[in-house]
Amino acid sequence: MRKIVIAGNWKMNKTVAESVKLAADVVAAAKNIKNVVVAIAPTYLALAKVAEVINGSNVKLAAQDVHWENQGAFTGKISADMLKEIGVDFVIIGHSEQRSYFGETDETVNKKVKKVQSLGMTPIICIGETLAERQGGQLESVLTRQVTGAYEGLSGDDALRTVIAYEPVWAIGTGVTASDDEAQQAHAFVRNLLATRFGNSVAQSISIQYGGSMKPENAAGLLAQKDIDGGLIGGAALKADSFLGIVTPGETLDK
Repeated sequence: MRKIVIAGNWKMNKTVAESVKLAADVVAAAKNIKNVVVAIAPTYLALAKVAEVINGSNVKLAAQDVHWENQGAFTGKISADMLKEIGVDFVIIGHSEQRSYFGETDETVNKKVKKVQSLGMTPIICIGETLAERQGGQLESVLTRQVTGAYEGLSGDDALRTVIAYEPVWAIGTGVTASDDEAQQAHAFVRNLLATRFGNSVAQSISIQYGGSMKPENAAGLLAQKDIDGGLIGGAALKADSFLGIVTPGETLDK
């Protein structure tokens, strides 16, 4: 049975003090959540303090990115062992903002996935098409390229220790959400790609999140889809009540 995984990506929001307060609010709001894996991803600066706040709770810690090298002259970057030391469970890799603004490629995504897994953390691998790519009929080719690149050199056992976040770029932070059917079709396509590469048993065991303006008003419909196993949440994760409004519908789902 697949896990419903809902992660709040706080992006470049919240000071350390504000992050500590929000983390405490999420811990309190999610204390009765049992069936959904709940994670929050504050900024690098706030990770250590937030780790202290969520320690002993059912809320997991996620980081927003990582570098693939162990150490060295990489100004501004963070290594996987630094994240591991403070208790990070998940690492978001390949987010469209990293791809668009900071030169992330399928090759660097793959390097990061392997590094994160080598230290026992779980990568959340982000994939998704732009509006121009969707309108140009490139949805399947883009997703195929991104999935193939991310999983290059990984075994079926490795694949089982990943989460995918399908995020149509045109829906991230825009308030525009893929319809339930559009999202389901993309998720089903991704799962079929995984089945082709790793076999159906592995593919059916990997959680595939939806990201792109998921909020309490549309979460239930999206999460009810056969192949949607949670969400990577941006703006709606910046308040504990709206974040919980997305988490709660997942409690009763059986994937």
